[in-house]
Amino acid sequence: MTKYEKIIIGITGSSHSLVHALMLTFPSLIPIVQKEFNVGLDTLGFVVSISALLFGLGAIPAGWLDRYLGGKKLMIIYQLGASIAALVVALSSSFYMMVIGLSFIGLFCSIYHPTGLTLVSQNINKVSKGMAVHGMFGSLGSAFGPLLAVSLATLISWRASYLVLAILYSILALITFLNISHKNQNINSQKNILKKKTNKKALIYYFITNSFLGMAYYGFTTFMPIHLSESTYGFLPGISQNMKAGLFPTIVFIAGMIGALLGGKIGEKFDKRISFIIIILFNIPVFFLVGVTSDFTLIICSVMLGIIYFSNQPIGNTLVSDFSDNQNRGFVYGLGFFISFGIGSFAAGLSGMIAVNYSVPIIFPVMGILLFPGLIFAYLMYRSSI
Repeated sequence: MTKYEKIIIGITGSSHSLVHALMLTFPSLIPIVQKEFNVGLDTLGFVVSISALLFGLGAIPAGWLDRYLGGKKLMIIYQLGASIAALVVALSSSFYMMVIGLSFIGLFCSIYHPTGLTLVSQNINKVSKGMAVHGMFGSLGSAFGPLLAVSLATLISWRASYLVLAILYSILALITFLNISHKNQNINSQKNILKKKTNKKALIYYFITNSFLGMAYYGFTTFMPIHLSESTYGFLPGISQNMKAGLFPTIVFIAGMIGALLGGKIGEKFDKRISFIIIILFNIPVFFLVGVTSDFTLIICSVMLGIIYFSNQPIGNTLVSDFSDNQNRGFVYGLGFFISFGIGSFAAGLSGMIAVNYSVPIIFPVMGILLFPGLIFAYLMYRSSI
């Protein structure tokens, strides 16, 4: 790996860590925020949906702007915007001010994925390996974001984690400004000349598949902290529920780091399309197990879910690169993340309604059921790309 490739991986990886740490901070704080503002889980589920919807919607214009502004400018806009939005949440004095800040967090964070993934796909020679390392950084942020949030909430205030993240984003923006070239290196452009044109049919089926994966993602990440804290009374009873809401999801997302690396290796050795289908299939029974188990067994099943679910991401991101031409890749990534996170965001609101009207554990089998149609469209994607 060249020096510039390491710089790209370092900056995009750090940005990926922070975007997931920031987006997953609020779900880990739901038990605390619920008590402070005296609101229901359904309301908080829809708050997550608003932020997540903007996280998806903004990806389309971000992907389009990548062609005109370039990765460096968009990356800095994302980093500084997320820093300011996090500061708004940190200084919020009312429920509505908090919601406004969270909404802008979703909007500015939406810039990252189409921009970061395009930088990786165009500037890293071994794309599957680059995507795996990139995904590992994302899981790292997902793991330590909730733990940081509940730790600071216990020691200082739940708002403190947003202040820390705002500072980290500002530092990263400066590092990005000083180290990323204005002119894209695009070392894979010559490879892309030999590629076929964009496989629109395969991309459409992939996007539909990913919308179901996105729904499952928001369903389980939004309510996993409260589920793991409420359904583990018999396991480590000396730890408070609030700490469990941060600690146990951290363990799951650390498992997700393993899954991301595993997915990268699978993508390099085997047919990525078939591997993608098999991973979706394996997710379904594990989602059911997470919903029906408790205590230590629940933790084991959740760790399994972390490994299996997150192994799909490097493979999926590489498939987008395989199915699209170099010139339009930023827009294609943006469209993909809009479909995945934008449509998927509604699962957070749906899950909140399920939690209020039935129970939190039922959310997880429902998310597993949503993956059945995803399997069908993944197979159609495979057929369209033979």
